[in-house]
This record gives sequence, C-alpha cells and structure tokens, in this order.
Amino acid sequence: MAAALRVLSRAGLHRSPGPLRRGFRASPPAAVQVTVRDALNQALDEELERDERVFLLGEEVAQYDGAYKISRGLWKKYGDKRIIDTPISEMGFTGIAVGAAMAGLRPICEFMTFNFSMQAIDQVINSAAKTYYMSSGMVSVPVVFRGPNGTSAGVGAQHSQCFAAWYGHCPGLKVVSPWSSEDARGLLKSAIRDDNPVVMLEHELMYGVPFEMSEETQSKDFLVPIGKAKIERPGTHITLVSHSRPVGHCLEAAAVLAKEGVECEVINLRTIRPMDVETIEASIMKTNNLVTVEGGWPQFGVGAEICARIMEGPAFNYLDAPAVRVTGADVPMPYAKILEENCIPQVKDIIFAVKKTLNI
Repeated sequence: MAAALRVLSRAGLHRSPGPLRRGFRASPPAAVQVTVRDALNQALDEELERDERVFLLGEEVAQYDGAYKISRGLWKKYGDKRIIDTPISEMGFTGIAVGAAMAGLRPICEFMTFNFSMQAIDQVINSAAKTYYMSSGMVSVPVVFRGPNGTSAGVGAQHSQCFAAWYGHCPGLKVVSPWSSEDARGLLKSAIRDDNPVVMLEHELMYGVPFEMSEETQSKDFLVPIGKAKIERPGTHITLVSHSRPVGHCLEAAAVLAKEGVECEVINLRTIRPMDVETIEASIMKTNNLVTVEGGWPQFGVGAEICARIMEGPAFNYLDAPAVRVTGADVPMPYAKILEENCIPQVKDIIFAVKKTLNI
C-alpha cells in the first residue's frame, strides 16, 4: 500500500487532504452581505418553487416587480397564475386570498403598506383569524399577509403607524416582525408553511439594509421558528426588548453604554403573537432591569403587554426598578422631518431610559 502511494505521489495523483497538513485549519465559509429586500425575494422564490399551491397577489407585485421590488423577477419566472397583479381594492383581493386559503391553496397577500390593510381588516380578522375556531377545526386558513409596517419617512400620519399591537391583539392570528435579513428570510418561509393565518410586519426603511448571512441561514431548509425570540447581544445589567427596526437602535445604544460599563442584553422579539415571554423572563432574572422599545404608540402597545406579563409572572420579583417603555409619541405622525424624528424612538432616548432605570 505504501509503495502504491509513493507511485501515485510521484505522478502527482495523490495529495494529502488539506485539513490534515500540520498548522492548517479549514476556515468556515465566509458570510455574505444580503439586504432584507433580497432575503425576502429569495424566500418567496424558494417557497414558490417548493410548493405549487403557493402564489403571490397584490398591487403591482407582478409586471412592476413590486412597489418595493420584493417580488423582483418572480412574475417572469412563474407567470400570471402564481404572481397576480390586483386592482387597488384591499378588501377585494384580501377576500380572494382568504377564500383561496380555505380552498386548499397557500396565498401570500401583499399590502403596499399595512396602513392600507385597514380597508381589509374585516377579511383579516373576521374571515381569516376566526374560521378555524368557528369551523371546529375543519377549515384552516394558511394565508400570509405581508408588507411594510411602522414609520416610513416623510409620508405623513396615514402611512406611518405600527400595527403590531392591533393584529397581536387578535386570537387566531400569528404575528411576526422581522429586523434582520436572517429574520426576514426565515420568518417568511415559516409563515408560508404554517397552517394558520400569519401577519408579517416588515419595515420599509429596512428593505435596503444589508446584513451578514451565513451559509446555514441561506439554506433552503433554514427556518426561523415562529414564537421564539433571539438574544442579539448578551448582557448582565439591563434587558432591552424590541422588534423590527428599533432592534438596531437598541444595539447601537448598547454599544454606547458598554463604553460606560453598562452591559445591555438585547432581545429581538421576532414574533409578537405568540410572544416568547420565557426568554424575556429568563433575561430579567439575570439582569434585574427591563426597558422595552417600539415604534408604535404607547397606549395598549407591545411594550405595555410585555410589562403586564412580567408584572403577572415570576420575573416581577427579580426587578430592581420599575420597567420603562420607550415608544413612539402618542400623536398622529407629523409630516415635517424634524417633528417626525422627535416622534420616533432614537438611540439617545434608549440611553436615557437605561440610565433612568439604573439610576446613573
């Protein structure tokens, strides 16, 4: 055997495998930068290819490639039967999507903005969310309602509000709110495969933001489980809980505070309903302090729900100070840029809340 190897080696046909050479370590595959927009596009493409029951409908999703280019290239690839342009009638095409789901298909219904979903809220709540219960489990409604949610930039009061609390209030719906490209890709694929109606609240200002994605998170089999939060940054002094775009603000605030010796644990909720209270409780039991951050209004908001759950649960006894909420201002969104900025939680607001809670 040794002689045979020597012959092969002289002929250049035998080489020791790289990782066995002394001092050599195989480097992991390099992460690549993927925007939230491209992550959503990839997820749609893969799920349309995987399951012929999946189709996308909404305003300008087909020939125009989507108002935000989320569905770029899909109409050319899958055609009119799978990528369907609709009239400007949210109540109409949302009803079509819900009916198709009841009939066994798996529609993805895109709202150009969730502000326009108010036109179709009867279909989302009374038709989609309640049918499984009212049919005694005989009729499932596997539909995804998705599109940009929350504050935009310079579009006024009727286009800049967060509907996380609105839809999170309703039993029968699952509600997800991604921040990163990994969140967007993994949650959308999970939502499409789920047998329940899922509301996916994306953020318009995040579509063009790139995030590093590993080879694993780009796999066709990669899913982000609905109902499970993610600890984006571990810490010991205070817990910051957020969802969607403000998660990035929390991480920025945590980086600033770390220079002052304050270590924040940042939790990315990912899912509004069902809410992963266990992860929040475990964090509070370690840090003994809580600040919630969201872009929505304060009254009956996501932060208010988190505070109530903590008040009622075992983690309350671990708090060293009252929980603090950082939210959008309790007003309709102004159009003027400087007023708009003052209505949206900023990094400085989070830092102020943390210092107030820790009394520093």
